[in-house]
Amino acid sequence: MDQLGAMRAFVRVVETGSFSATGKEMNTTQTTISKKVAALEKKVGVKLLTRSSRDHSLTSAGAQYYETCVAILSELDEAEAKARLEVSSPQGVVSVAAPIAFGRLIIAPLITQFFELYPNIKINLLLNDKHIDLISEGVDVAIRAKELEDSSLVARHLFDDPMLTLASPSYLAKHGEPKQPEDLKNHNCLVYSRLKSPNLWHFTSEEKTMSTTVSGNFQCDNGDTLLEAALVGTGLVQLPLWMVNNELSSNQLKIVLDSYSSQSLPFNAIYPRNRYTPLKVRCFVDFLKAALSKKSIT
Repeated sequence: MDQLGAMRAFVRVVETGSFSATGKEMNTTQTTISKKVAALEKKVGVKLLTRSSRDHSLTSAGAQYYETCVAILSELDEAEAKARLEVSSPQGVVSVAAPIAFGRLIIAPLITQFFELYPNIKINLLLNDKHIDLISEGVDVAIRAKELEDSSLVARHLFDDPMLTLASPSYLAKHGEPKQPEDLKNHNCLVYSRLKSPNLWHFTSEEKTMSTTVSGNFQCDNGDTLLEAALVGTGLVQLPLWMVNNELSSNQLKIVLDSYSSQSLPFNAIYPRNRYTPLKVRCFVDFLKAALSKKSIT
């Protein structure tokens, strides 16, 4: 029996929660993966998974064995990577998940520079404003504007992302301009629905933080769509500077409440917490951080 192969299959079944998903990931069948795990159970002499017709779960022994497998496989991968590093350049596919607007406006324009530095690395860019599970989806690194909440992940800070309160000249000509956050209660505010508290906008003035409840007739889970709605005068919106540089320079949008600082979120590169981080992933994250430090996005 290929014990290391069976261990890798067992680990991925636990992480994906599915024999069939693991089979697809490893270019084989659900039956083959099931046989590998069964052979592994026979080898170690204990039941690792409790199976039912719809689901499976780790036994107590299986949970301990899983942690051991992860440690052993990480050590092995690290040893092999260090050996290859001496004789080869970074290579392979890096799967990157990012918000739609960030991928379009920030990552895509930089990607040619990255390929010039690392011609043997390929990028699989997955754009979605929804946060996905890195482990189950097989994603190497995700770009997120959020505080890290999962201890199984590592956050590499890229930049702080201040939000601007914006409106089109046509909206302001018709409805007037708010002078203080409380005035937003009398305005139509376009809300990004993926935030934890989407109707709560935050401001800072003279080191005093305040929050204002806003409302409006339009909300959306996509920043690009909110931007388009603001451009045609639907209402006020909060968006990051990197997303609206062109619209501000062309006077299609105007910053309002500019004497108040809006909420700022940390933009991070998120990846699984392993002892060994693949070189291809480190190269991409290092490149992105260095490129963003030279680019005026905040």
